[in-house]
Amino acid sequence: MAAAAYGGNMEERQAGQGLGDIGFGYRPRAAYACDPARSRGRLCAEVESPTRTPFQRDRDRIVHSTAFRRLKHKTQVFVAHEGDHYRTRLTHTIEVAQIARALARALRADEDLAEAVALVHDFGHTPFGHTGEDALNEKMAPWGGFDHNAQSLRVVTRLERRYAEFDGLNLTWETLEGLVKHNGPLTDANGNGLHGPVPRTIRDYSALHDLELDRHASLEAQCAAIADDIAYNTHDIDDGIRSGLLSLEMLEDLALPGSILKAVRERYPGLDDVRAGHELMRRQITAMAEDVIVTASANLARAQPQSADELRGAGETMATFSPRMAAEEKELKAFLYKHLYRHPDVMRVRADAERIVKELFDAYFADPRAMPEGWREGLDRAEDRIKARSVADFLAGMTDTYALKEHRRLFDRTPDLS
Repeated sequence: MAAAAYGGNMEERQAGQGLGDIGFGYRPRAAYACDPARSRGRLCAEVESPTRTPFQRDRDRIVHSTAFRRLKHKTQVFVAHEGDHYRTRLTHTIEVAQIARALARALRADEDLAEAVALVHDFGHTPFGHTGEDALNEKMAPWGGFDHNAQSLRVVTRLERRYAEFDGLNLTWETLEGLVKHNGPLTDANGNGLHGPVPRTIRDYSALHDLELDRHASLEAQCAAIADDIAYNTHDIDDGIRSGLLSLEMLEDLALPGSILKAVRERYPGLDDVRAGHELMRRQITAMAEDVIVTASANLARAQPQSADELRGAGETMATFSPRMAAEEKELKAFLYKHLYRHPDVMRVRADAERIVKELFDAYFADPRAMPEGWREGLDRAEDRIKARSVADFLAGMTDTYALKEHRRLFDRTPDLS
């Protein structure tokens, strides 16, 4: 992909990337797409809806869940009360879903399934973002650790309690498979973990409703996974600039945003930094998404999977960046880690947030009666493994604001995260 294409108009991008052969309008679902009429079903059988496909019902259940609403007050990078315009887990999730749906449409996959996986992918995140996850993982180390992906599965299969006939949301096999494996297989053919031990929650559920942990996920789940990369690599720049920790000038030497900024400034001399930043965001999303569409289309044409099951067994991820874009994305990610995620101001807040989560865990573990009704029953007599997991479930579900409120209730001094 030529660098000039990042700043060009639609006709230029189509000519440079072959997008004119792909098209952007509606086209029938491809043979390799997941067909809702052939869904592998739900763990608890239900009568199908006459007006919605199984994947549409999954999406709707996710959107109406308590866990989805809680994302509104969970940290993405900056703690929510630091500013009204920073992204939260909810706004990030909506942005991922939009990109995932666009990718799925272009690749003739099922848009509703891609959207459902994108909307549910962050359900297991703790308060205070990855800081909270790291703190809980450390506290849970004696009992198998804490993994936000496994926690997402716990939320939608156990912890949401909305329906008379089952716990969880009773989502389809395809949505759960996508949730668990959107980043790739978890085991080899012999069941050995590819990235360390597979969390017990995932193994236990898969024993009931085999998620085929050694195979790739559907194309729809792959679209959700790479949409997540596109969204946070772009929007974290936006939040970083808004915070003052990043500037447009700092991005000029990076291949991807630098080439876009150059094109923007050449086309709009004298454009103010606010508008230039927004132009950067939208053009970078477009460049990355179109790169995935072209690359995935080429991968699919080469592999020629004739069904969703054949695609799962192809042994490779289809929805990927081109080698050039992958290198530029890696460079950008390294930049963000150095200058944003590990910035001293962010690290100071992270240290205080980590202390809050660890102290809450210790308080609840020592005295489960400190937790509300519905969480504490029977824990005073439970073995440590069960008590610890229940405490982790309660803590992981908290919003940033509720965690701060609980810490103020239980402790004399609570760190100021502003």
